[in-house]
Amino acid sequence: MYNPKVKNYQKEALKMRIAGADRYEVIQILMEGAIEKMVMAKVTIESKNAEAKSDFLSKASGILIGLRESLDFDIGGEIADNLYALYTYMVDRLIEANLKNDMAIVDEVINLMKEIKSAWDEIPHAVREKTLNENGIDSNAN
Repeated sequence: MYNPKVKNYQKEALKMRIAGADRYEVIQILMEGAIEKMVMAKVTIESKNAEAKSDFLSKASGILIGLRESLDFDIGGEIADNLYALYTYMVDRLIEANLKNDMAIVDEVINLMKEIKSAWDEIPHAVREKTLNENGIDSNAN
């Protein structure tokens, strides 16, 4: 689907971006990746490429599971509980989309992920720094 040289360049650019990211930015990158994989899944559903569709939906689900499992319930409290349930719902919906070849379900999950990402992106840098410092995390560490 992609030119191998372009794909390799994108992979290396992502590695560099992650290397310089704090934990908030890593979450942003993961959210972007989940959305990208779901968009690609829609393309493959439309082109009736079952193998690629399953691969993209599996990768998106894996990212969502990773986001879910990285939640800090001590810091996040009720918000973390709600996100856990939402990520679980989203994974379940992607499984259903895969079984039914249903782009509308993928769209639903993309929209949910965009809402979560939008809220995450709105967290002011000063709040991020304060939270990282209060929890003994070097904001410049990966």
